[in-house]
Amino acid sequence: MEELGVALRTWRDRLTPGAVGLPHHSPRRVAGLRRGELAQLAGISAEYVVRLEQGRATTPSAQVCAALARALQLTDEEQAHLLRLAGHAADPDRVPRLVPGSVHRIVEQLAASPVAVCDASWQLLHWNALFAATFGDPSRLADDERNALLFQFEDHENRLRFTAAERDAFERSLVADLRATTSRYPKDPDVRALVVRLNRGERFRALWELRSVGDHQGARKIVVHPDVGDIAVESNVLTTQGTDLRLVVDTPRDAEARSKLELLSALGLQEMAPPRG
Repeated sequence: MEELGVALRTWRDRLTPGAVGLPHHSPRRVAGLRRGELAQLAGISAEYVVRLEQGRATTPSAQVCAALARALQLTDEEQAHLLRLAGHAADPDRVPRLVPGSVHRIVEQLAASPVAVCDASWQLLHWNALFAATFGDPSRLADDERNALLFQFEDHENRLRFTAAERDAFERSLVADLRATTSRYPKDPDVRALVVRLNRGERFRALWELRSVGDHQGARKIVVHPDVGDIAVESNVLTTQGTDLRLVVDTPRDAEARSKLELLSALGLQEMAPPRG
């Protein structure tokens, strides 16, 4: 871990507090970020940053690496280097699940729309604030339950409403997309486990046996929100080059939906006050 520590110190030293939006009124011996400031930006303890830089920490998780990469404003190539130094080399037999900095920046720029990032098995990896406000906060769920296929075929409570025809088209498209993923990553144990789990359900099993293969490119949905009512959206799926991640961008289908999304953008996860009787 010594080389990882050297790299972290180098990247920290090249960033100024002003570049990351931190106040810097007190005198500094060096121009770069302090360890405590990096810890604050990455959401980890300053003591852990010290151990990492001194090569005394155990292997940091991929999530911690991603948080450090965002805090340090690393390029995609630098983030990949950080992950390799931390022992997270990419495995061509596994579905890519690391969200590069460039994708995080794209999501930040699309703040006016609900946006989610999923892997090739439709596991939810990242989302913006408006997605959580519109569809419900995914952080309330366990990591292994944040999957669009599980939500759809295990009939988890959610805010989506389809006509029968829309639901059929949506489910057929998702299943065909998963079938394509199994051919690209036949050795991924998580994908195999997901298919086994989904096959317990009759609706999924019937579609899986059709052996259709395709790409899920989007769907028309109605989001039934508890505070603002029905929101008509169009979901468009963008696949990122080289990572096989999917950006799901929901855009309003009419002016009313646009107004409701703007309201939710202001409200965030706050609940509207109930009317006084």
